[in-house]
Amino acid sequence: MVFYERLMPGSQLVNRLQDLNYRVLPLNVVDRLSATVQRESPLLLFIDLATPGDLCGAIGTLRANQATAHLPIVAFAPENSQNLLAAAQKAGANLAVTDAAIMNYLPQLIDQALEIQ
Repeated sequence: MVFYERLMPGSQLVNRLQDLNYRVLPLNVVDRLSATVQRESPLLLFIDLATPGDLCGAIGTLRANQATAHLPIVAFAPENSQNLLAAAQKAGANLAVTDAAIMNYLPQLIDQALEIQ
């Protein structure tokens, strides 16, 4: 599952995941994130932190819910958003990386996120 609102890198990430033969569910409404994750039970969740709304709060909510606490979460944000990336890790994201890293190292990040669990 990929939560994003910014067309770039969100749509690029969706396309890359599909190229790697993953079934991808895009989502862009923060209020639906928790319910959709519970219903769909994704293997992995990517969250674009540069989307309006309290994404770090949403990560915390997913971690606090027993049904979703196990889900590997990879958060990403622009290179100049180090505070946002740090806040995502504090909220419970397994990995918090820059937009460039998500595109350049996607297979390795997937492996790392899945290995953590």
